[in-house]
Amino acid sequence: MCTVPREVPVVSPLLAAGLILAARPHLASVHLRAPDAAEVIEAFGVSKTQAYALCNRIEDLLPECQRPPGRPRKPAAPAPPADLGQQVLRFVYAHPGCVHGGPERMRYSDAFHQFALELAKRADLSLPTLAEGICIPEETLRGWLRGDRLHVEPPPTAAVDRSPTVPQLETVLNAWDTWDAGFLKFCEHVQLELRIPFSRSLLSEILEANGSRVPARRRRSPDESGLRGQFETFFAGGQWIGDGKTVVVQIDGERVACNLELDVDAHTAALVGLVVGPTEDAAAVVQAFEEGVATTGARPLALLLDNKPSNHAPEVDQALGETTTRIRATLFRPQNKAHVEGAFGLFAQTVPEIVLTTGDPVALVHQVVRLVATTWARATNHRPRADRGGRSRFGLYGADPPTEADITRAREALEARRRKQKRARETRAARQDPVVREAIARACTRFRLVDPDGYLLTAIARYSLDHVLAGIATYAAKVAARTLPDGADARYLLGIVRNIAQEDEGWQLAGELWRARLFERDRALQRLDEEAERLADGQDPELLVKAYVDRALATSRRGDRLFWLTAVADLLNAEPEPRLAEPLFRLAARRISATHAVELRDRQAAIRFLAANVVQIP
Repeated sequence: MCTVPREVPVVSPLLAAGLILAARPHLASVHLRAPDAAEVIEAFGVSKTQAYALCNRIEDLLPECQRPPGRPRKPAAPAPPADLGQQVLRFVYAHPGCVHGGPERMRYSDAFHQFALELAKRADLSLPTLAEGICIPEETLRGWLRGDRLHVEPPPTAAVDRSPTVPQLETVLNAWDTWDAGFLKFCEHVQLELRIPFSRSLLSEILEANGSRVPARRRRSPDESGLRGQFETFFAGGQWIGDGKTVVVQIDGERVACNLELDVDAHTAALVGLVVGPTEDAAAVVQAFEEGVATTGARPLALLLDNKPSNHAPEVDQALGETTTRIRATLFRPQNKAHVEGAFGLFAQTVPEIVLTTGDPVALVHQVVRLVATTWARATNHRPRADRGGRSRFGLYGADPPTEADITRAREALEARRRKQKRARETRAARQDPVVREAIARACTRFRLVDPDGYLLTAIARYSLDHVLAGIATYAAKVAARTLPDGADARYLLGIVRNIAQEDEGWQLAGELWRARLFERDRALQRLDEEAERLADGQDPELLVKAYVDRALATSRRGDRLFWLTAVADLLNAEPEPRLAEPLFRLAARRISATHAVELRDRQAAIRFLAANVVQIP
């Protein structure tokens, strides 16, 4: 039987000789006859030196020819680049407190979180290498990239010590000056890392008293035009609330705005009147009211509207007639109109963006918005309400008709409320300074501000003459510079005066704090006094003003800024004649205005402070 000979790989004699030489020890280990080395070299006719050199190379390659079963071993991860750690270190230096915690769990600020995500965009770094380079657990970084946030339990509040020492106060204030995270994280940092057992409320009081952090507080208007605590309702049809909302429709690539005027019953929250028009004006208020009367079949006893002039025009009073009392909403309290505001909020959630294409944009916008709003209003009116025993707004409106006694009692209560508001406004107006009221009246005439009933004049006149004059000057400056927002009216002037009064109140608070610290003669104030004396020694007044102003704007503490601005004011007041002090005042004002690193409102407040302390109104 013929056999096919097995093909032998074509190799050089040198390679064959080296292969057999490498196999000799393995043949001997299993007791097989191995040829002699001299015989192998002689049989293949190769150089002895080259044959042994190739044999050594083959022996080095043998371990790599067979690997264990399974996937090949992962190559070692490359070390993270050195610049990565330097970037993280520089960021932590610039943002103290952005990373803090213990060996079990670290806490990272939002700023550090965003910084790590920016580093993760580098395509040349794998996720494990990046995590190792910025010292963040790989799973944490992977969760950040997914958008996850690990839940961190807040640490227990340390014991409260209401007798802080001066070193503790200075430690807290210095830590806040370089803090970049939020206030709650700062409290944890002070309690856990600095080991100062202050509660959050005490830390807030310390920072606020120093002027380093002034939390925003909810402001309540002194005008008692609305109810406090809860909205008093009587019965269906006792009181309606009206308001307007701007609806924007995109049609043929053009955005068209229209007004949605809505009347809501306060007792049942039923949507009674709805009108779509071009703007929120007196005609829209009248049309919505008339549609509500047509829907319900009767006029309400009262209609509450906000303080826009269009809501209190003579045509509105004429449409309401003698049977309906018009009531004003309290300024700065939108909860007075919670019923209609809630309805508008639901409208915004349920109505999608309206995009149309047509040849007559304005007319089609009004028609479509009316259809959508009417459908939504009818669906809302007939939707069962769990808080009313499953009864809908429509069912509630006609279910319990009021008696004559209910109508009389409600009418008397609403009329008494209106009279009380009127007496309160008249009393406040009588107690106010006539000079202040005259200045505001002149400003309203000068800027053509509409205030037919004088309500806004009374609200503005609650503030002092200094605040009112500063507010009028700010309003005039905005008019001259053409930076006044569109639609600004007397309410805008009221907001300016109120903000200036609050800023000046902050300055007074800082002054009181400064005097208290002067009384204690702590080390910080001694340092400022010594620095001021050192600067004033033989210094030219012009250079001294510049030095004081620079130090006032370089500090973030309100008390320190007050010290240096007061020093500038004292220097100007020391001049024997006003004509000599005026150039120095202008120099200080220009230098303050040119320091753009400080916010505009802080620069303006500093200029007003200097003017008030240098040129005083008797």
